[in-house]
This record gives sequence, structure tokens and C-alpha cells, in this order.
Amino acid sequence: MIPQQSSVCSRADPRRRPAHGALSGSATRYRGEQNTVRRLIWTNLIVLIVAHGLGIAGVVRLAFFEFSWATLTLATIWYACCGLAITGGYHRLFSHRSYAAAWPLRLFYLLFGAGSVQNSALNWCTDHRIHHAHTDRPRDPYNIRRGFWWAHIRWIYIQGPSKRQPDIARDLEADPLVRFQHKYYVVLAALFGFLLPGAIAAIWGDLIGGLLVGGFLRLTVQWHATFAVNSVAHCLGNRPYSKKTSARDSFVTALISLGEGYHNFHHRFQADYRNGIRWYHFDPTKWFVWTMQWPRVTKALKRTPRKVIAETKRAVLAATTMRPLA
Repeated sequence: MIPQQSSVCSRADPRRRPAHGALSGSATRYRGEQNTVRRLIWTNLIVLIVAHGLGIAGVVRLAFFEFSWATLTLATIWYACCGLAITGGYHRLFSHRSYAAAWPLRLFYLLFGAGSVQNSALNWCTDHRIHHAHTDRPRDPYNIRRGFWWAHIRWIYIQGPSKRQPDIARDLEADPLVRFQHKYYVVLAALFGFLLPGAIAAIWGDLIGGLLVGGFLRLTVQWHATFAVNSVAHCLGNRPYSKKTSARDSFVTALISLGEGYHNFHHRFQADYRNGIRWYHFDPTKWFVWTMQWPRVTKALKRTPRKVIAETKRAVLAATTMRPLA
């Protein structure tokens, strides 16, 4: 999420892999689960602590020192843009190729995705594809079977199992916009994560508020919304489409993650551009992607046929209610 271990080898030198953390920090070895040696990734841990501290400072500023509707509105808009860049961009477009998008929207996703400070699209999507390929198994980067907090946040600052799988993101490595964002990720993260919100808020005289509220408070809330998909969505809810993984459908998780909470459906039909398939399912990412068809910004939206969905649901229900004969 934050700068994390890359699973993608460079085309220029396939033997060379980026440092564990885009800011390249030191790591400390210690013995973790099952007596295996793990490494504490200090860069990521420090970034997490500092960002949460400054996010709390943003709350204190709003509550006790200088409340600004303009700054709060800016933070909300920035939250929506960065959140959509993760759900609609990093996740449904780049990771799963569930639809196609014109280059301006793809660039928007990559710029505000960097502002979400959850790693470059190349690394984020590589981790996510591995998660789907090995859900609930040892190679799953945020394996819920290691515990709720591992899946939620600990996997970010503690080195997990090796994720070497160099062919899993070759399509993304071939994308020039993805390569651009990957190369300049740290600069773009600083610019779209903190500097631009601060500069915009400076227009009405609230530079500090823009940095603390539009930058760090917004970032902290968004982090936990995304993290909840890895943790809460694998613990809370039901499993109508597959019992083979821990992924669950939950309206609560959908509310805090811009529609990513219908996770059991997603794990069963990951190529579908939707998470919530009913009109009343809270999935603003789905609504946005669908709406962008009209100005021809998105196209080729993939939908699982209703018959397949219904048959899958019936099969799971039958298997659940079946009892062995005496």
C-alpha cells in the first residue's frame, strides 16, 4: 500500500529489483509467525506513524483552532478523486482489466493514485494479482489467515513471503503511462498527496490546513478505507457466490470503500467491472465507470451474464444446505 516490496523485475535488468520501499529504508530482522525470520521495514513504519500523527493534528486544528468549510470541502473532493483512482483505476482497470479507458482517465487515475500513497500502480497491481492467485494461502501478501491486523496494516511494514512472479504484470510494464508513474512515483505522491492540496488551500489563506486536512487527514482516512477491503471484507459479511475463499459481501465495507465491499462476488467474478451487481448496491465506482461510457471515456465494460451469476449462487446454496445421508 505505502511503498512496499516490488514483485516486478525491471525490463532493463531483470536481475535487479527495487528496494523494499520506494523511499528505500532500512529493515530489522526478527522472528515472527512460525519462528520464521521477518524484517521490519522502517521506511514504511515511519511513514505510517508520521502520517497518522499529522492526520490527528488535522482533526485538532479543525476542532479547536481553525475550522474551514473550504478546506474541509477540498479534503472531501481530494478524498473522492484519490479513492476513485484506487477503486476504479488501480483495482478495476489496471489490476483486472474489467473495462478499457481513454488515456486522460488513465492519467487521472495514475496521478491521484500516486496521491493516495499506496505505491505505484505497477507494484500495487502486482501485489493484488498475486492476492487473487493465492488468496488465503502463504503467498497471499495480505493473507487474512495471518490475522486481522496483518491483512489490515502489518503486511505493509513487515516483510512477508517472497512474491517473485515476474510475468504477472507484463501488460502493465508495457504501458508507457504506468511506467512513467512508476518511475516518478515518489515525486507524484508528494505533489498530489500533499503539496497541491496545501497550495490550493493557500488561496483562501489556509496552507497549513490544506496540508494537514486535505493531505494527511484525508490520506489516513483513505488508507483505512482501502485497508478494510483486505481485512474487514474478509471477515464481515456473507459468501453467496463462493465458499472457497474468505472474501465476503458486506454493505458496511462497501460504504467505507466506495463500493468495494461486495468482495465475495468480486473474488468469484473478478473480471466484472462491478462489485455491487444490483441497482441498489452502493457502488459509486461502478456508477462512475458506467457513466463515463457516454462521453466515450470508458468502453468494453465486462459484465458476468445473469444466468451464470444465478447458477453459481444456486450451486453454492445447494452445497451449503446439502446433508450427508445417514
